[in-house]
Amino acid sequence: MVRGAEVGADPDTVFELVADVARWPQFHLSAVHAEVIHSDEGGERIRYWALDGDSAVRTWQTVRRTDRPGLRISFTYVEAEAPATSVRGTWVFTESERGRTRVELHHEVVAPADADLGPLLDRIGRDAAEHLETLRDTAERRTELDDLVVSFTDPLFIAGSVEDAYDYLYRADLWPERIPHVVGLDMTEDVPNVQFFDMDTKGPDGGTHTVRSVRICLPPRLIVYKQISLPAMLDAHTGHWRFTETREGVVAEARHTSTIKPSALSLLGSGTTVGGARRFLRRLLSGNSMSNLTLAKAYAEERAGF
Repeated sequence: MVRGAEVGADPDTVFELVADVARWPQFHLSAVHAEVIHSDEGGERIRYWALDGDSAVRTWQTVRRTDRPGLRISFTYVEAEAPATSVRGTWVFTESERGRTRVELHHEVVAPADADLGPLLDRIGRDAAEHLETLRDTAERRTELDDLVVSFTDPLFIAGSVEDAYDYLYRADLWPERIPHVVGLDMTEDVPNVQFFDMDTKGPDGGTHTVRSVRICLPPRLIVYKQISLPAMLDAHTGHWRFTETREGVVAEARHTSTIKPSALSLLGSGTTVGGARRFLRRLLSGNSMSNLTLAKAYAEERAGF
């Protein structure tokens, strides 16, 4: 199975967008999280999490081999989805003309002769088409997105245990009791450490805003989130809470990456520029994050006896 697309960007740029799996969740609608869990001379073992509808997550692992000089990225699924016994693929990047790239995504699926591969092949085809369209859009808008994407981290030291710091932010179901700007939250966790919730927050204008998010929780080091229904001024919002142990305690880090929706700038007032929207988002999101981290710090330090 082969899917292809013409992209108005040079091959190196397009190649790097595919190679950098950590960036996929910001630009690809279904991607939630991806991370390299092992790397050696045989390649990188990568685990992916992706939305399956708006209330479930699929996860899988591949072994990926990256050939930068040859502009090829190959991958093999560690466990093929039944009824397939093997699934592998290759990204191929070819300069079609100066500043343009022909991208092809190849899949090879092996299964018993009597297997019904129809549903699996249909999904692979849909996913490939969506990935290629996302890739094309992201590559061709790369200069614009440099201005529209706001990404930052805020760290805070906590003189307590990583388990307590993690638990405070993991227990999102308790946020309406614990965090002042959260006025309501309805959470489900049908699969351990995969959370979906609808959260009502009070904005600086006094109004209430509702967003739906998915979170992948990897105790006690990381909680990754993606908003899947968004505030009116954003095209995407992802982030994480990361917890790093030190000899003295733990450094908790909040990260936000938001993509501004250009057509919604007027929501912040007539004449608002992208620069003004960037400053507004940084102030708002950083303020909320530091408030949450400060509350987590107080909780963990009180339990540690400080």
